[in-house]
This record gives sequence, structure tokens and C-alpha cells, in this order.
Amino acid sequence: MEPPVKVYDRAFFLLCGGTVLFMASFGMLLPELPAHLAQMGGEQYLGGIVGMFTLAAFLSRFLSGRIADRAGRRKVMLIGSAVTALAGFGYIVATSIVTFMALRFFHGLSTGFRPTGTSAMLTDRIPKNRRGEALGYLGVAGNAGMASGPALGSWLTVEWGIEWMFVASALLGMASILFTWPLEETLPGARPVRSSDLNPFKGALIDPQAWPAAVVLLPVALAFGVYLTITPDFVDHLGYVYKGSFNTIIVASSISMRFIAGRMSDRYGRIPMMLAGTLLLGIGMVLLGSAETKTMATIGALVYGASIGINMPTVFAWTADLAQPGQIAVALGTMLMALEIGIGIGAVASGMHFQGDVARLPELYYMSGLGAFLAAIALIPPLLMGKRS
Repeated sequence: MEPPVKVYDRAFFLLCGGTVLFMASFGMLLPELPAHLAQMGGEQYLGGIVGMFTLAAFLSRFLSGRIADRAGRRKVMLIGSAVTALAGFGYIVATSIVTFMALRFFHGLSTGFRPTGTSAMLTDRIPKNRRGEALGYLGVAGNAGMASGPALGSWLTVEWGIEWMFVASALLGMASILFTWPLEETLPGARPVRSSDLNPFKGALIDPQAWPAAVVLLPVALAFGVYLTITPDFVDHLGYVYKGSFNTIIVASSISMRFIAGRMSDRYGRIPMMLAGTLLLGIGMVLLGSAETKTMATIGALVYGASIGINMPTVFAWTADLAQPGQIAVALGTMLMALEIGIGIGAVASGMHFQGDVARLPELYYMSGLGAFLAAIALIPPLLMGKRS
């Protein structure tokens, strides 16, 4: 058996440390922004908190990938971190609904840039046959940030006030810049950003080779959009006092699986692992839909979290495998567009159907499970033909 990827050097820890800080920076805002917007008199615009952010992330991916492939990974990462730092300070002075929504759009640019550059840089540094493992570890760092950020944000808001949470978010963004600055560029021939890089009519915006991974990711993202929208009401209906504890179960399950899933995708192939992940996603959604007790909901959460831990590092590695020469970042951006589209559609559609009626919760989970099972069926023919990766 081959030894683990030797990426445990200074650059690897800077990449992972910067990812933890970046994910915590914007993740810490999520639990508190709805109440903040409602206090501003914009309760009817709550959907814009996710919507404006997701729209900007989607649009920015048309540019971030090719900038990373032309001007360098490090520049794209620094842009993403700088945006989240500036946005943190901006929330302090965004006192009107219009400026708040504009700031949410600006903030969304950060996730359109930073993750694309980070994944591309890590992919540059490791051999192709060990991508899944290294990207799995990077995913652990991202999960750690998303798990710790909201808890810290809520504590700061309660104990010190929401302004201090905004300051902390900005400081974490600045810290992610400090972790990124010492990194050496991994793109050969990196150059300054040119105006042509920002012209959507010059050069490729997407990599068609990445479509298989992007299409398979869609039902995964749709289910996540549904989960984000209806699960707070689901856990409240089951009688959870601390709603965040349910999300902690999923994150812990995902982190545990990421330690081994990426390495398994390197060994057994991307398609077999995506098949396993989508099947677990379908089972997890069915379990959540049929759960009438906290115990059953916990089992469903563990299975769903495991599916995320398998699917995400595998689809990142699969996308890098499929990318055309010199277009890894563009391919990753293409795949991540599917993520934004799926989350957006899942969130909007489930919100429109749910409308506060808890009796509709099971069918929404079941529909998400059906999408996952259909994706699994679609993966069987290429698997049987021997296209393991």
C-alpha cells in the first residue's frame, strides 16, 4: 500500500489554515444575519441573504477560473480573502436594506474566487493519483471553519453585540490573507491580471470537459439547498432546543468520512465513489423524511453527512482529472457553478413549496432522495463500461 501523500509541509498547512479562517469568516455571519435584517425592517427580503450571495458567487466563477489559469492561483485566493475582510467591516455601516443587499452581493464574490484558487493550487502540488486524498483533507479544513465560525459568531453577538461579530469576521478575513501571502505561486508563467482576463467575450469561461462532474453534482447541490431551507423547521418540529447541534452531527460525519473518502477515490476510482456517495445521499434523505423521533433524525443526519464527505472531495478530484491541459481552475469553476445553481434552485423551490407547513417536510426530503437515486442510476452505465475515473 502506498504511503499517504506527503503534502504535510509548510505550504499545505498555510493552505488549510487560510481555508479554515476564510470559511469561518463568512460562515459566522449566517445564523445572525436574518435577525439583523429583520431589525432593519427587511424581513420580507430574508431570501436575499442567500440569494444575492449565491448569485455573485455564481457569476464570479465565470472569471475566477480563467484568471487563476492565466495570472495565478495565489492572486485569486488573495482577492477572495480581501473581499470577505472588506465585507466584514462593510456590514457595520450598511444601515439600509439597499446597501445591505448590495454588500451581500459583493461578499458573494469572495466564495467565487478563494475556493477556486485554493483547490487549483493544491491540485498543482500533488500527483494526479493522490488528488482525492489531499482534496479530502482540504475539505476537512473547510468543514472545520464552517463548524466553528457560526458558534463563534453567535457567542459574540449575544455577549458583545453584532458589531463585534462583524469586526471578528473582517479580522478572520485579514488573517486568511496573512496565511496566503507567503505561498509561492504554483502556476508556471504566472503574470499580472490583464483587462482581457476580465472580458467575458475573450477566452473560455467554462471547460466543457468538466460537465460530467458538474451534472452529477447537481442533485447533491439541490439536496443541500433543500436541507438549508427546511431543516431548521424540521429540527424545531422534532423538539430540538439547540438547533445548531443537528448541523454539528452532519458536519462531524462529513469530516470523519473525508479522512478516508478521498484516498478511496484515488484507489478505486471517482465514479464508484460518486455512486456510493449518491446512494448514501438518497438513503439519508429518505431517513430524514421518515424520521419522527430524534434518534431516527440523528441516523439520517449521520448518513447524509457521510454522503457529503464522500461526494465533495471525489467530485473535486474528478473535475481536475477531466480538465483540459492548462484549464484546471476553469474546470473547477465550471463544476462549482453547478453547485451554486443546485443550491439556489433547491432553496427557492423548497421554500415556495414548504410555506411553513411541516406536513410537507417529508415529501421535500423524499424528492431530494429521488434526485440522488436518479443520479446513481446514471452513473451505472459508465461504471459497467470500465470508466472508473
